[in-house]
Amino acid sequence: MPTHVMPKYHFIVNWGGARTGFREVTGLGMETEVIEYREGNDPNAHTRKMPGMRKFTNITLKRGIVKGDTDFFKWFNTQQMSQVERRDITISLLDETHAPIMTWKVKSAFPVKYSGPELHGEANEVAIESLELTHEGIELES
Repeated sequence: MPTHVMPKYHFIVNWGGARTGFREVTGLGMETEVIEYREGNDPNAHTRKMPGMRKFTNITLKRGIVKGDTDFFKWFNTQQMSQVERRDITISLLDETHAPIMTWKVKSAFPVKYSGPELHGEANEVAIESLELTHEGIELES
């Protein structure tokens, strides 16, 4: 039985860009839709439930803006007509030696939303940009 629970703040994202450090990653989730079915001659007055299609939540990557780094924006702008640059990405939770202890492998990801920073003249914060990705599946390695 595991006795050492890992903190969530030490991770790396390999996404095809030069910088792999991020402030936040959200959306590592999936769900199964439910199919409800009932035949008209079924004596039970309820539907039967079966597993249906899997759905994957969008993943959002957030990071501080660095001068000259426009990789998020460039990837988002690869979309032309119905074509876009797809990438397999990995998100790894790291231990104290920087070795991966759990890795999520995301298949055929592409950006669906880019958000620049919220600018405020009196703010004492880092400028953050975000990129929302959709994808075709997640595998988990530990």
